[in-house]
Parts: sequence; structure tokens; C-alpha cells
Amino acid sequence: MIEAQNLTKYYGGFLAIKDVSFKIDQGEIIGFLGPNGAGKTTTMRILTGFLPPSSGMVRVAGYDLQKDSLEVRRRIGYLPESVPLYRDMTVKAYLRFLATIRGVSDRKRASRVRDVIETCRLENYAGTAIARLSKGYRQLVGVAQAILHEPEVLILDEPTIGIDPRQVVHIRQLIKELGRERTVILSSHILPEISLICERVMIMNKGRIVAVDLSDRLSARFEDVERFEIEAEGDPARLVPELKRLEGVLNVSVDGAGSIRVYRVECQAGRDIRNELASVVVASGLSLLGLKVREVSLEEVFLKLTDLEEE
Repeated sequence: MIEAQNLTKYYGGFLAIKDVSFKIDQGEIIGFLGPNGAGKTTTMRILTGFLPPSSGMVRVAGYDLQKDSLEVRRRIGYLPESVPLYRDMTVKAYLRFLATIRGVSDRKRASRVRDVIETCRLENYAGTAIARLSKGYRQLVGVAQAILHEPEVLILDEPTIGIDPRQVVHIRQLIKELGRERTVILSSHILPEISLICERVMIMNKGRIVAVDLSDRLSARFEDVERFEIEAEGDPARLVPELKRLEGVLNVSVDGAGSIRVYRVECQAGRDIRNELASVVVASGLSLLGLKVREVSLEEVFLKLTDLEEE
């Protein structure tokens, strides 16, 4: 559905992105991550036709962006981080206006505006001037305009910024539903959000793609030790030395205060010592409340790939 080959963009003498290449299939939701200045926004603006690349090629649904720009734009819905809204217009009037300029037919226009208002839960604000809406509801109007013309591709830059927790849940569910039939690129600084919504993750750093893969495969790439998390009640002074004596254990750390604490145990890669851990807890006279494998989080992968811990 989307194919980018060797995208490069200069702003004067500044190189923003270099040789960016990737493919995204129809019906796929991909998370787009990177620190500030990594080149995410530049890449998304190129994909939408907002900016021309200095070199490279983009195809959307088989159409070349440079040769068939209008065809590509008809197939893309874009939510920028700062949504451009006509604040003196009501929500309904604004969406009607955009439906007209985006070529929604006269026959479908009214029903389509009504549908997106309902989808984004804006029924109670259809007649309200956009200037009077909270930031969260303005963001929802931005989502509504992005899906108004039923695009095949959605590019969403920080869609849940400024939205209250209930709206966040709704937008996440909506993105999942839209992703069943559409291709979605989702940029967010909320890494757990990416983990919840996206099948694959694409990470940029310093203008280049540094990883494109399923999030669990990215985690496995950095799983150099096995990690276990124990929740137990009792005296840690009795348990910690016994945990450290287990064969293959490399490190033990303790979090919390009082009688109930969390013990994080690292051991050599490829070893599953959950049975031994449970036995040691019980033998040390503590109550075992929980025991689980702790995988490398997307946040840890992101930090390692972008070298943020050294910046």
C-alpha cells in the first residue's frame, strides 16, 4: 500500500532524512517512533505530499507521489500534530466545507459528515464554534477531518495529545477499527500506546530508519539476559542472599518498602528458573504473591536504538 525508497530531504544545507526506505501493507497499523529531530515529521509530510523530497520515491496504492500527486492525496487522511482548524466555524460547517473541497459527492456529503461526527463522539458539539471547544475536542475534530473522505491510508501524528483518558481509550479503539480496512501510520511519544495499537514498529534516529519489525521481535533482539519479577511478603534480608546463590543468577534488586516487596532477578540468557525461584522464596519463609517473566519493554528498545541514554 505504501512504498518509500531512498527518501532524502535537505532544508538548505541541513540534511533532515537520508535514504529512508520501507513498505507498509494494506490493513497494517505501524507505530512510528523517534526522538525529537529524528525526521518523523519530515517523513510524514513527504508521504502526504505536503513536502517534496530532495530525492527518492513514494508510491501509495500504486500511484507515484511525484507523478500522481492528486491521486495520492485523495487516498490519504492526515492528522498533523498541530491541527489546522477554522475556529470561527462550527464543527458541522467545518466538516461540510472539507467534504466539499475533498470531493465527497453531493449525495454522500451530509451522511458522511453525520457519520464522522458520530464516530468521533462530537454529536453534542456539532453546532459549536471550534474556538469554544476544549483542546481534546479540537483534536477529535482533527481526527474527524482525517477520516472524512474515507481514505485508504491514515497518517496520524500524536492523535491523543490533549485528550482526556476516556477520549484516549475511544481514539485507540477507533484506530484499531480503522486499521482493519486501512493502512495506518501512528506517531506517538506514548510508547505503551504504540505497544497496544500497532503490529509493527518503525524507529527513526538522526534522519535514518534504525529498525522496522514486530515489537516482540525488537524486544527479543535485546534480550541478552532472562529477567524475572517476584512479588513476595516477608523479610528481604532472608531472601536476597538465597536468590543470589542460585546457579546462573547475575543480579538481584529489590523495590518497595514494608513487608511486601518486588524482587527483580536477572540470570543467564536461555534459562527458565521460575521453579527454582519459587522454591527459594518458600524455603526462605516468605509468602509468594506473584512470579512472572519480565520482557524488554518497547521503551528500553527505543532508548537503546536511539542512544538517548548517552545524550
